[in-house]
Amino acid sequence: MTLAAAAIAGSAFAQSSPAPAAVPDNPVVLDWTPPALAQLKARAAVKSDFTLDRTMLAMAAGLVPDTEPQTRQAITRIDGVSVHLLRFSDGGIPDEAAVDAIRRAYHLRGWKHLVTTADAGNPMRNGTTDVWLVLDGVNVRGAVVLVESPRSLTLATMAGDLSPIDVLHLRGHFGIPRFDGDEFKEEKNR
Repeated sequence: MTLAAAAIAGSAFAQSSPAPAAVPDNPVVLDWTPPALAQLKARAAVKSDFTLDRTMLAMAAGLVPDTEPQTRQAITRIDGVSVHLLRFSDGGIPDEAAVDAIRRAYHLRGWKHLVTTADAGNPMRNGTTDVWLVLDGVNVRGAVVLVESPRSLTLATMAGDLSPIDVLHLRGHFGIPRFDGDEFKEEKNR
């Protein structure tokens, strides 16, 4: 399933689901991460964290080429982006159970798991990508992308009020991975 189809499916899911409970003004807390991320961070050889607030994003929008007006428009709807990058030694990710605990944490918080893709056939990009959304009707109030490879883990969280199409325009910006494959698969229990 392509990411575009996944975003449309997420929009259709939101339209066909019963009306959600009232969504607070900012349901996505950018500085919250699953406790298991701290466990992995303690064992990472290299770690980097950054958060871009609305002001920094407005400045960053000025760096987006004029040929991408939809991306610039999507950036104006973001409240913030938080990215956590972990790189591990040659032994790789030391605790796969901690990565699974990160996945479960978003499920327990009520986030809608939209897609998982595995790229095991490509030795240069061997890994798994998961995407979760917080939906308010058809709009995306938050998104989390977890990218796991044999020696690294990236967790990117976005808060804002975006349409599913806006989310597609943000791929490749602010630490949000560019999904350049058509191998996305919907999984229900991740």
